[in-house]
Order: sequence, then C-alpha cells, then structure tokens
Amino acid sequence: MSDHPSQTGRILQVRPGGPLRGIATPPGDKSISHRAVIFGSLAEGTTRISHLLEGEDVRRTVAAFRTMGVDIQREADGTHIIQGVGLDGLLEPDDVLDLGNSGTGIRLLTGLLASRPFLSILTGDASLRGRPMGRVVTPLTRMGAQILGRDGNRRAPLVIRGTELIPIDYVSPVASAQVKSAILLAGINTPGETSVTEPALTRDHTERMLAAFGGTVQRDGLTVRVDCWPRLTGQTVAVPGDPSAAAFPLVAALLTPGSDLVLENVGVNPTRTGLLDLLEMMGAAIERFNLRESGGEPVADLRVTHAELRGITVPREVIPRAIDEFPVFFVAAALAEGATILTGAGELRVKESDRLAAMAQGLTHLGARVTETPDGLTIIGQPGGLNGGPADSWTDHRVAMSLLVAGQRCREPVTVTRCDNIDTSFPDFLPLMTGLGMDLGVGDAP
Repeated sequence: MSDHPSQTGRILQVRPGGPLRGIATPPGDKSISHRAVIFGSLAEGTTRISHLLEGEDVRRTVAAFRTMGVDIQREADGTHIIQGVGLDGLLEPDDVLDLGNSGTGIRLLTGLLASRPFLSILTGDASLRGRPMGRVVTPLTRMGAQILGRDGNRRAPLVIRGTELIPIDYVSPVASAQVKSAILLAGINTPGETSVTEPALTRDHTERMLAAFGGTVQRDGLTVRVDCWPRLTGQTVAVPGDPSAAAFPLVAALLTPGSDLVLENVGVNPTRTGLLDLLEMMGAAIERFNLRESGGEPVADLRVTHAELRGITVPREVIPRAIDEFPVFFVAAALAEGATILTGAGELRVKESDRLAAMAQGLTHLGARVTETPDGLTIIGQPGGLNGGPADSWTDHRVAMSLLVAGQRCREPVTVTRCDNIDTSFPDFLPLMTGLGMDLGVGDAP
C-alpha cells in the first residue's frame, strides 16, 4: 500500500463538531443478516426477515441465492420474503457467484456448496481475492471437498465441485466464526456428526440461527456439534441492530464533550460485546437498558455520554469478541489519557485491509502517536485532540468510518479518501451521523 492517501474513490470530510445527541437505530446486523438469508433459503416454507441489512455485502449473498433458484422478494417496508427450497433444493448456478467485498459471504458459501451436487465458482473484488481462504479450504478438503483456487487453493476465485463429504472433528488453529460456520454448514449436509473446537469463543450467530430454524446444535465449552440433514422450517426473523455499526456513533459520542446519545435495538450477544467491555475498562459509562430477546439474539438499548478515557492493556481473551471493532477502538485509544497496548491481534492483518497498518498510518497522518508491532499497536493517547488532515481508508469500510469519527476531535477537518465501501456495512452512515450532530459530508480531494 502507498504511504500517501489515494486521490480516487468517494471522498468524505468531517469538521470538528459539537456534541452528538438524539436517538438512533443502527442498521441490521451484518453477520446475522447473512445467516438469515442462508437458513431462510435452506428451510422449507416461508421466512420473513425484517431489518435485514441492505448493505452491499448482504445484497451479494441475496443475489447468490437467487442465482441458485431461491425466490427472495423485498416488500415496500423493507421486509424480505424468502421461499425456501429445502436443504437439497439449491440449483447449480449458471454463472460465477460474485461476493464483492464479503469475506463472510464467500467463506460461508464455500462450506455450504462443498457438499452440493454441482459446480460453483466463487469470486469477489480485488480485496476479497487477496484474503486468505486456506483456513476454510483446508478443513473442508479433509472432509473430502474438491476445491481449487489460486495460490495453492488459498485465494479466490474458488472452483467447487460439490461432492459427498465425511464428518470431521476439527480443532481450529484460528478463532474465526467464518471458519467455524463454513464447517458447520458443510456438516449439516454430511452423514453423521460434525464438530468444531475453537481456540477462543467467537460469535455464535450460526449456531443460534440453525437451532432457531430447527437444527440440532450442541455446545460443550469451546466445541460445537451439529447433526446431519436437519429439517429446517421457515421462520420470522427480526435482525437486531449491528453492534459493529453502533460502535461508530457510540465512540464519537464518548469522545465529544456534551454528547448524550441513545442507540436502540443493538445486539448484545456476549460474543459481540468485547468493544463495550474494553471501553468500560477505559472509563466509559455505557448504560444497557430495555434488555430483551429478538430472534434468539439478546438486544438492548444503549445510552452513552461523554467520558474521559484512560489507556489500557487489552486482555487477549477479549480480542475475538471485539475483532471487527478495533479500528474505532484505536481512535478512542488515540484520544485517551496514557498508553493503550494491543498484542495478539495478528488476525487484523487479514481483514478487508491490513487494519493494523491502515489504522497506524491513518491515525499517524492525523497526528496520533502510534507504534505498529507485528501483532498489534501501541498508542500514546492525546486527550487534547489530534491535528486532522487527509487520510486514506485503504478501501476498508471500517477504517473509513473510524477515521471520520476521529475528525470529531481534530483541530482541522479530516478528509478520508476511498470511502465507497462504507455501503457494504452501513449504507445510511452519513444521514445517521449528521442527524446526530456530526458535521460530515462529501469532500474535495486533499
């Protein structure tokens, strides 16, 4: 990657702003949205999904299942109606399935399609084609899958010749919900029982939703097991607000004096609340109220006000539960009192971008004091604020939104280039943030 901001793509600018106030609902959870589409398609009967994230990543998953013969319709109120085809009803796609920028989409579909009796080809954009697929291909190959790809079958495009698989008891070397889910999706169409043991607990949306649709799921510590050929039945699914999206207005409010913000209907699944735990360790007071359950997932409303944050050493056991939120966590650390130290987070180098390098570079351009290490960052906070200026998103939606949040506490405007992919996870980012008081809009090339 270049050490200078790119001049291409969508450019957004934020000016140092006043407090964030009001009530907002974050977009539907991206992880849960993918899985709702998958299980709704594999179920028998009708599935109704409300608050489905309509970002580009989920649209790609919807398009893939339509290509495989599933009738998915969107009603005027945004509800998606899926006429499921059953576990063995998918049709061979007559074209390549392009998952765009979606790592979740391509990895979960690789597991699902490995046991289907047809040929499929999965690809994505340049960023996705560069991301590691061996972590999914390796265990699936042990199950008997026939998968070919670039770079020794470690990169997309992936050519999958579906075949009958054998069950596996897989001990995963990486804490990855995508790896776990790919194996479980292969396992439900494989004779016998399939299990995955993780090195640390990761998000469990696949297990929860599979059980809600009628599958048999057993958990014993870090091991999860599924039985073969469940009869899945269509459900009504209300997708909770995405905690990873809620993180951006939440951190912006924490950092901005005078802020008082309520975020409604936010998913608080314990496997996803690592950021909240870290921010509370730093001194944030985040009130959770109106706790309830929606579609098998715990949700709550969150109230956040400005707080003076302190640097921390991030506990390693929290890392898998906050893995998607670290870019905006780094912004909080850059404006906290004292040092924040993160180690053991090498997984951040193989996300939509190398998020350790991207955030180290971006925050440094804004005047932060950041030292990059092989598996983490050390950040010396500057609670008085950063300088501002231009920064590049590396085409990563979470990096882009995080650097824009940093602009709330910069002395000069912050201009972020290559922001197009914000739409993959948070298509209403601009109107939601400006509605809360952020001075954010389209910018000129820096």
